[in-house]
Amino acid sequence: MTPGLADNLETALETDDGAPTSIGLAIVDEPVLLPPTLGQPAPSLPTRPATYSASDNTAGSAPSSTGTRPIENHYIHNTVSSSSSRRNSGNYLDSKKGKPAILEGDEKGISRTDSRYSRLNRSLLLCAIAVALSSINYGWVIGSVNIPALVIEECSDGPETWTNGFPSCIPMGSIMWGLVVGLTPLGAWAGSMFSGVAADRFGRKRILIFNNAFFVAGALLSSTSTSIVQLGTGRFVSGIGCGVASNLVSTYNSEAATVRSRGFLGGFQQLMILVGLFLSQVVSIGLSAAPLWRVLFSISAGLAIFQSLVLFFVPESPKFLAKKGRMEESQAALQRLRTGMDISLEFEDLVAVLDTRAANAATPPPTLWQVLSGKTEVDLRHLVFCVLFLMMSQQWSGAKGVMFYSTEILSSTFHLTTSEKQHIPSIAQLLTLGIGAIGAVAVIIGMNILDKAGRRTVLIASSLSTSICAALIVVGSKLDLGPLVATAMYLFNLVFQSGAGFIPYLSASELLPYNVLGSISGLAASVNCLTLFIVSFTFPILDKALGPYLFTPFIATNFITFLFSVFLMPEAKGKPVSQVVAEYQGPIHLVSVVSPRCLKKPPPLPVV
Repeated sequence: MTPGLADNLETALETDDGAPTSIGLAIVDEPVLLPPTLGQPAPSLPTRPATYSASDNTAGSAPSSTGTRPIENHYIHNTVSSSSSRRNSGNYLDSKKGKPAILEGDEKGISRTDSRYSRLNRSLLLCAIAVALSSINYGWVIGSVNIPALVIEECSDGPETWTNGFPSCIPMGSIMWGLVVGLTPLGAWAGSMFSGVAADRFGRKRILIFNNAFFVAGALLSSTSTSIVQLGTGRFVSGIGCGVASNLVSTYNSEAATVRSRGFLGGFQQLMILVGLFLSQVVSIGLSAAPLWRVLFSISAGLAIFQSLVLFFVPESPKFLAKKGRMEESQAALQRLRTGMDISLEFEDLVAVLDTRAANAATPPPTLWQVLSGKTEVDLRHLVFCVLFLMMSQQWSGAKGVMFYSTEILSSTFHLTTSEKQHIPSIAQLLTLGIGAIGAVAVIIGMNILDKAGRRTVLIASSLSTSICAALIVVGSKLDLGPLVATAMYLFNLVFQSGAGFIPYLSASELLPYNVLGSISGLAASVNCLTLFIVSFTFPILDKALGPYLFTPFIATNFITFLFSVFLMPEAKGKPVSQVVAEYQGPIHLVSVVSPRCLKKPPPLPVV
């Protein structure tokens, strides 16, 4: 999915006396030095009552005699805590050993892990899975049209017949079928446009529950469709649900994640989309014949209803609750996500970050035009371009064409006769099933190597390999070598999903400061969905026009992504957003592994 990963890389920055210091992500062994200018303390902030006690993790009296404590200074995406006392107590992460700190003990003398540095725990994982059921539904919607495509549009299962008021198929040409398929990403674009505003007002969890109404309505329209218009409308309505899900699932998981689990949960959405796509293709083998494809479409409604029930047992985002001033609920929600851990310091950091933003709320965020034109205090044009390009390149790669149309492509490649197409499962359908499975495996591989090799390195390897695989598909198609085409399509999905498929979802939150994240994330989501609509709509048209050269345009698009990765892509591995901004600020420019701009003294960055 999609943009909207606000605050994905907020990291704790501790100083004793306000002087610049080294910081590092909890998952990184070596500390990263912040440029000197970024070490300047923010303006003084007001005091607030200290009502959170670290000893019992509940509201309590202030530790100081005055009953108040100052809110600490902050930097972009960094929470500054009163580190002297914490460091003396041993409540910090040993960067060399990489082990979470242990608090001295609660009132009962039982030591508990400091939740700020915990890994993925059972409670957090279960909540992430419950929320990501929307992503599974997303994958189900986009994958369910692949295997039964020939049955629906070409009536390959036999002549059109009507039973109980429903036709066995809905015959249409390739252009019209491309439009029906493309209406899902067009609906996703519409959903992504209002989901962020709605979630900020009503909450992530509540909007996810309400969003399931789109999945239910879309499934009912599609499964009972008797015309092209009704089928297309159902696909569009389901697409709205997909767009909302792609935004809110990533937002919730990023806000609920610990520092050390953000890398995994950052790719979790793409993984769950591919799981849903794979499951839809597995079930499609038995439900692609007429009229069973209607049952296949209706399963999305059942999944949506099931998730709505499960979400009642999932806590709301602690960050959202804190933003609304519901501190006790926020603290309780955070504790549910950190079962068995001491959350007092993490909760103080969360509240302090929100207090800092509230103190700076008098300064309005820059407009979208100011950001795009570079008329901001810090020129973000290069980083904004990179985010938008990555979101566009994810969809122009041709990978979604493989997901949507692989059954038709392979049926043509292996020259299946009408009787062979009617035999379920056909060889094309079985091969499509494998393509879906290998995509999910590839994301798991990519999630494990991303923090080791770095985003830029992984994207370079992934995009170049995808371009080579597209060339192999063209060669195999031209030489009429079905096994080569199938193998190349497997490799295409493997190398794409292991890097270029999910890295764009991380880009906005890793490259942009918080004060522009909302506006650029919305624009990036629009670019992503509209590009997917264009590719989905034109893919069958290109198939008819180019024949064996169908993947030739995708050789070029993926190679362009490779060139972008080499010459323009920033490296965000192990860096807070403030350092990324300092190194890569300015108009669009060539970069190297270590940007020379980081050697220049950058201007002070605004506190957000």
